[in-house]
Amino acid sequence: MDLDIVELSRLQFATTVMYHFLFVPLTLGLSVIVAIMETVYVMTDRPIWRQMTKFWGMLFGINFALGVATGITMEFQFGMNWSYFSHYVGDIFGAPLALEGLMAFFLEATFVGLFFFGWDKLSKVAHLMVAWLVAIGSNFSALWILIANGWMQNPVGAEFNPDTMRMELTSFFDVMFNSVAQAKFVHTVSAGYVTAAIFVLGVSAWYLLKGRHTELARRSITIAVSFGLASALSVVLLGDESGYDVSHNQKMKLAAIEGMWETEPAPAPFNLIGFPDQEARETHYAIQIPWMMGLIGTRSLTTVIPGINELVAESEDRIRSGIIAYDALMTIRQQRAQTPAAVRQIFEDHGDNLGYAFLLKRYLDDPRQATEKQIIQAANDTVPHVWPLFWSFRIMVGLGFGFIALMAYFFWRASFRRQVYPRWALWGAVAIIPTPWIAAELGWIVAEYGRQPWAVDGVLPTALAVSHLSVADLLLTLVGFMAFYTVLFVIEMGLMLKYIRKGPYEDVKETEIWTAQHENRLRSTGSKDLFAATTPKQAP
Repeated sequence: MDLDIVELSRLQFATTVMYHFLFVPLTLGLSVIVAIMETVYVMTDRPIWRQMTKFWGMLFGINFALGVATGITMEFQFGMNWSYFSHYVGDIFGAPLALEGLMAFFLEATFVGLFFFGWDKLSKVAHLMVAWLVAIGSNFSALWILIANGWMQNPVGAEFNPDTMRMELTSFFDVMFNSVAQAKFVHTVSAGYVTAAIFVLGVSAWYLLKGRHTELARRSITIAVSFGLASALSVVLLGDESGYDVSHNQKMKLAAIEGMWETEPAPAPFNLIGFPDQEARETHYAIQIPWMMGLIGTRSLTTVIPGINELVAESEDRIRSGIIAYDALMTIRQQRAQTPAAVRQIFEDHGDNLGYAFLLKRYLDDPRQATEKQIIQAANDTVPHVWPLFWSFRIMVGLGFGFIALMAYFFWRASFRRQVYPRWALWGAVAIIPTPWIAAELGWIVAEYGRQPWAVDGVLPTALAVSHLSVADLLLTLVGFMAFYTVLFVIEMGLMLKYIRKGPYEDVKETEIWTAQHENRLRSTGSKDLFAATTPKQAP
């Protein structure tokens, strides 16, 4: 397979995914925040909360529409650019994608219309249920996508059938409750909640700086920082769980993230900073924290974390074992039902390493003809580029702790300083709005770039998963996708900024009704003076 085609296919899919993921985190988090705001409105019956729900719901709707538009094309790419991947593992990978469409997308797409057009047609409780169903649908959509992705990272619940030359599903339960998928889901969703919380905080801070919509802004900040602080803490804790899973299922990825070339005595130190050198196989000027990596990665003081060089040596052994499996597989394909039982037993004994033999396909058509030099080359291919992983991980983690500090500060001011915020803090909240997206994109780089050279870890190399397309086809579609997605992104930013500048729409009729009802309640208790001090704009 021409490596130009492989790299261009990867670049095209990476570009579309990263564009799409500009919209996903905000959709996940805003759906829940809007549902929380409407819950408060139904409980208190105060118009300000309805106004908040409608305003932030409008921004959610813009983001949701663009997220759908950018997400649909990705599923078609599996058939267009990754046809052998679809053939080889489609039985397993396709199931969660189908459930995502049937269960999650239809759920949120159906109820999102009722959310926007049902305000005067549904009761308050019914509309609140719609808001929560939209939020649940959005999060269920992420669940099924991440189950599919988690299987690519840790392919459980499936086995290779030598008679059909495909991976086949053996346990949907194992696929669904794959520990990697579950850890990725809660980590990714929590990151989306942080993204939405910082977005709401930043926009609200801008309103306070401009002296506009201050009552909405103060209440929005209170919701955002309470929700965001819990979410930011969850991201760190759940990210630690993801790291623990990686130490069991993707040891090479963990070693690359840490720039750990040699196996360290347990418990291994953590490289706080350093400069990985792939050619020299060394991390220069590393500043280490003793024991920390061992405790995080293994949660013990005695478990050893293997280094990159040791894992490469293991890969050489697995490639040799895979060649034996490949030889048995060719015999099974030729003799079919007449294949001797001894040959099938050989395949059973070595079949788990068949994917490692496929790494040799980069250098020759028949892995059985591989030289020792080619085996060593293929083993070295199992090492991803270290420096992008090393620094992406550290910047992402640094931003994560920064989000905790930001949310904790605003939570303290909201709870104990009567919602009085210094101007420097408000400007900081505005300036930090883009950073959750940076952290999220870096997280995907760590997850996906760190899996290379595998499309499905240990099973199918990326170089074998692509379709037989020309370089011209890929360049044309790559440029087309980038241009189209850039236009959509500009539209998204334009619409969001337009409605943020415009501000919330005040429902005069709803306010008048609430005012009359509130006045009657206060007058019935003889509290006229109290009523005078609690106009709708001032009422807490």
